[in-house]
Amino acid sequence: MNRRQFLTGSLAGAGATLLRGNTLVVAAVQAPGSVSSSAVQHARFPDGFLWGTATAAYQVEGAWNKDGKGESIWDRFTHTPGKVKGGTTGDIACDQYHLYAQDMALAKRLNQKSYRFSISWPRIQPSGTGAPNVKGIDHYSRFVDVMLENGLRPFCTIYHWDLPQALEDRGGWPNRDLAGYYAEYAGILAKHLGDRITIWAPFNMPWSFTYMGYGVGAFPPGRASFGDFLKAAHTVALAQSEALRSIKAASSKATVGSAYGMCPAYPRTDSEADRAAAARYHAMNNVFFLEAAMKGQYPKAFVGEPPYEQMGFKPGDEKILRAPLDWVGFHYYTRRIVSDASRAQAFGGGGFSGTEIEADPATGRDPYTRFRAVMPTEGPLTESGLEVWPRGIYDLVTQISREYDHPIIELTESGCGYLDAPYDNENGRVPDTRRIEFFRNELAELARAIADGARVRSFHAWSLLDNFEWANGHTERYGLIYVDYRDQKRTIKDSGYWYGKVSASNRLAV
Repeated sequence: MNRRQFLTGSLAGAGATLLRGNTLVVAAVQAPGSVSSSAVQHARFPDGFLWGTATAAYQVEGAWNKDGKGESIWDRFTHTPGKVKGGTTGDIACDQYHLYAQDMALAKRLNQKSYRFSISWPRIQPSGTGAPNVKGIDHYSRFVDVMLENGLRPFCTIYHWDLPQALEDRGGWPNRDLAGYYAEYAGILAKHLGDRITIWAPFNMPWSFTYMGYGVGAFPPGRASFGDFLKAAHTVALAQSEALRSIKAASSKATVGSAYGMCPAYPRTDSEADRAAAARYHAMNNVFFLEAAMKGQYPKAFVGEPPYEQMGFKPGDEKILRAPLDWVGFHYYTRRIVSDASRAQAFGGGGFSGTEIEADPATGRDPYTRFRAVMPTEGPLTESGLEVWPRGIYDLVTQISREYDHPIIELTESGCGYLDAPYDNENGRVPDTRRIEFFRNELAELARAIADGARVRSFHAWSLLDNFEWANGHTERYGLIYVDYRDQKRTIKDSGYWYGKVSASNRLAV
């Protein structure tokens, strides 16, 4: 076969391919899952919509042992050889501990109105209990003042995975005592910062850090015991509600919501078994902690009754759990295809990476939920390995709206990992067109959900900055701003400029 024949044959399978004379013409084919250009053109967001970005303390702050900060479980984990790709750590990260004023000025330049950040628990209480570290309180107080000076709403995530190592040494989240310690910590923050912070999310992605840390051992502290996961999940659910009460007791201005990680779950087939499995996935991964807070009970995530004994459930816990949230926050990155595993003989927990890609569909996840969940690859994949599926955000937002009587919704994270870098031939620009396309399609679907009645008041892009991406270290870049980790130089990417125009106009055709 000659080269011309080979090219014609290879391209024919990719879409509408025409041969005109000696010229190959490949017609544009809409990617699976993407939206029409008309939907993008007509997408609008309401007046007062809050455009923002999100970060997490360990991923951006650095200064891991400065000004009295204690050791966290992520400090211990990243300092253990073999745990992080490339052997990097968050010791310096983006050095936002020192450069926060510069970063907030950049957020203002991009017309941002909300900044979701987290506070490092061991920076406030180095051992996890006791009197607060004054230098830690003072740092976040100055940081919040700078946010306000730049027209940003401070959106505080109280816990984004960096548990004080001293509390892990006491048993970690499976130790029920941590619910009380955590509520005390949350109350300290509300007492000192609640005059300026009005929006609080107790936990970031509680299913992820409990399951990944205690169920399968992919994240710190590296345990692999489903029983430990169940105990940790129950402690965190108790802590979530105890923290809500603690925050509101300390600050009359406080509103408390969530920052859950969610993926819309689609059954692999239309069989009753697969549909039931998808419902169990949704109950466990998406709304387990939300249902606990709203109704004081766990959803039907298990085959049979919840394993209360293994969870450490005590009489009266349902009253502690119930603490209805003021608003519901969640992330969207990609979707899952779920199938029943009731007859599976093996339960392997799966392999995980990135934003919790479940990569072992050969077994059931565990003997209690009995499903398999996989990330499909019908749509294009980002360089971080996640399927791009914009329709998922519409399905997820409308589902949560239906199930929880149309609550106020905050989109707390969404983003994509691409490795585009400054390009000398473009005067140092970062032409990350794939990220622009990602957000353009996804936000068109979000606008459609709002038009259909969802009460969404914000969207936070992950992330303001390229940062330390957990066990993947510095091998992924999610930021709207490029960070050169050698000298901490910030360069706004083309996607950042585009997002800034969207934020200023409330429309996508900019």
